[in-house]
Amino acid sequence: MFEPMPYLEWIHGRPEAATYDLGSSDLRTEQTDGSVVLPPLRDLSDPDDPPSLEHSLATEYGVDESEVLVTAGATHANFLAAATALSLADGTEVLVERPGYDPLVHTPSGVGGEVTRFMRPAESGYALLPERVRSAVTDETAMVTVTNRHNPTGRLTSRSALADIAAVAVDEDTYLLVDEVYGPYTEDDTGGAFGGVTAAGLPNTVATGSFTKFHGLGDLQIGWLIGPESFVDRAREVLMHVPTVAAPSRALARRFFAHRDELVADSRAHLRQNHELLVSFVDGRPDLSGEIADGCTFGLVEHERVDGDELTEAAWDAGVLVVPGRFFDEPSGIRLSAGRSPEEIEAGLDALGAVLDDL
Repeated sequence: MFEPMPYLEWIHGRPEAATYDLGSSDLRTEQTDGSVVLPPLRDLSDPDDPPSLEHSLATEYGVDESEVLVTAGATHANFLAAATALSLADGTEVLVERPGYDPLVHTPSGVGGEVTRFMRPAESGYALLPERVRSAVTDETAMVTVTNRHNPTGRLTSRSALADIAAVAVDEDTYLLVDEVYGPYTEDDTGGAFGGVTAAGLPNTVATGSFTKFHGLGDLQIGWLIGPESFVDRAREVLMHVPTVAAPSRALARRFFAHRDELVADSRAHLRQNHELLVSFVDGRPDLSGEIADGCTFGLVEHERVDGDELTEAAWDAGVLVVPGRFFDEPSGIRLSAGRSPEEIEAGLDALGAVLDDL
């Protein structure tokens, strides 16, 4: 029932083994050293009488606390969202965008879903089109799953466009799941959650996120699911069947919120620097095609002569990690990411450039 997830199996251990990591998309500047407190939080003070983590997240997203469920990371949140939607629906179909993130295809199958796909067409710049969703939904559809920013292209969908998709979910009596781990990846503060774009609060919509990507705090294993109160109530019941979040992680997450503004500002400055490095590299290579979206530090790129697997293997032989596009339904290219410190990214792009020169 729980089929293997090829991308997660493939990526396991590779970031640590690589000399240059251009595959990881989380904004982490330092490797963890085994300490309980992660480096970005280490020298910060704990708050006096802090509010609950649920309260802080509800405030961040502009929703009621009853609409928030804290999870052990975004993968956990997406698992709970799929299991909950399927338990509430008469049908078993889960619609997932294509191209898309590999685990979002396999997780629903593990909890009894039957996955079908709908296209984000390349000719539209991989836009999320309401008519594509509407034409794909059936009476059997329990949930529609998308990412924002889109993984792997980095395309950002506006809240108003997400509202159009949510309206389809309402009309078709189904749920929309928006994986928003890359939602805060914006050049400037948009006024949404963590300064980014969110679908939280839209009707029939479930948003998931975590501290892993934009915040670079993956080892906290803190994520969240935000949705209609009735959905979250049912998700809490499903949560009883699987492990939940450790108290030390919750405490450190409350420390994060005590210093939220400065930490978000640090992440956004990191994002801007790495975005400029990545754009400059891709634009300066006539043998590469693909767009790095504004305010983003990853994207789908293709080489003029070799496919994604060949390019990945050549890069790996030189100690450079990139991710084959086949894990995102685009085998002709790679997902290129600039998540580490600007100094590491600059060195990694130089090394990748040497690989490309030799192809």
